[in-house]
Amino acid sequence: MEVSPYLFFGGNCEEALKTYERILGAKIEGVMRHEGSPVEHQMPPDWKNKVMHARFTVGGHVLMASDAPPDHYHAPQGFSISLSYPDVAEAEDIYNKLAEGGSVQMAFAPTFWARGFGMCVDRFGIPWMVSCEGEHE
Repeated sequence: MEVSPYLFFGGNCEEALKTYERILGAKIEGVMRHEGSPVEHQMPPDWKNKVMHARFTVGGHVLMASDAPPDHYHAPQGFSISLSYPDVAEAEDIYNKLAEGGSVQMAFAPTFWARGFGMCVDRFGIPWMVSCEGEHE
């Protein structure tokens, strides 16, 4: 069995994928668009090139994503994508890049359980937790 998060976006999925590719080193393995699919006629004309389904990996872990159909998008809640790095500086850099243009839920800093930890929601509305495990120095 494989468990993979499926992320929904409100029309900016492709931009998010390219951002995750740049920031996280994500590898986009496939993108299907509405255009040419059996549901093409159900989508507004300006949505034909939007992402119907995408698969990408981050650190070997599979995630999937799409643009939610118009009027079906809801901001994510009740979960966060958790990233853990062995190096504090790298974790903080990734955190800062993900938080840019988004919102900080908990600033990246040492905690009693980690050398560094922070929570943010990126500019696409996806919640993230970034950490560097181990006792803080």
